[in-house]
Amino acid sequence: MPETTPVTSAFLPQLPALSAQAERLIELGVHEVAGLPAAEFRAFAEAGEAAVGREGRAGAEGTLLAVHPDRAPASALAPLLRRDDKPGFVVTDMPDVDLFAPAAVELPDAPLYLVTGLDRGDHMSNWSPDEALPALTKEDRTPLLLTEGIHWVLQQPAALERNHCFMTIGSRLRKADGALDARTPAIWISNGTGRDGRERRNAPKVGWCWWNNRHTWLGFASTTGRRGRDDLTVPGQS
Repeated sequence: MPETTPVTSAFLPQLPALSAQAERLIELGVHEVAGLPAAEFRAFAEAGEAAVGREGRAGAEGTLLAVHPDRAPASALAPLLRRDDKPGFVVTDMPDVDLFAPAAVELPDAPLYLVTGLDRGDHMSNWSPDEALPALTKEDRTPLLLTEGIHWVLQQPAALERNHCFMTIGSRLRKADGALDARTPAIWISNGTGRDGRERRNAPKVGWCWWNNRHTWLGFASTTGRRGRDDLTVPGQS
């Protein structure tokens, strides 16, 4: 593995309460994108808060409310990102962004779920995805999906900062022959160069990097686990 100087992401601001996260997504219209009533977001967030509270984990790990990518794809979420009053965008050479699906990542069979124990993976900056994935597996962590990374930045904009951005290698594109595409998705901040355009300087950017390449400014975002509605008691549901 390449030598790195660990930069912990533990000093990021704490995620908002799940109820506040639900309201944020509703305000952005994500419930409409997902085809779900706002009340379902609120009920799930309430159940999630109760569950992590009972287990003594509220605030300890940081819990993120996520929408299943089949319900809210990256192409719909990326423009909702904001930095310096500039909307997020997907790079022009990634028109197939929504085809990047979970790879070796099990998602709850539910439209809404929780992502726990988030880490930006700063200590893996200047590693390649090929090097980072087995290290995460050894730590009993799984990489974030692209949509989960976008949800994280929507709720906690400070998670994305210059020189400390991150890859989301839980999402991969499988080609027609069954092999995985060498592109791996990431979220970073545009410099406004090339096809991005000067008007997009400092805007949040969804792009990709090669599987075997290293980047000093990209860590590897990961999670300790995911929990769906079957793991929670949602008010009004059995």
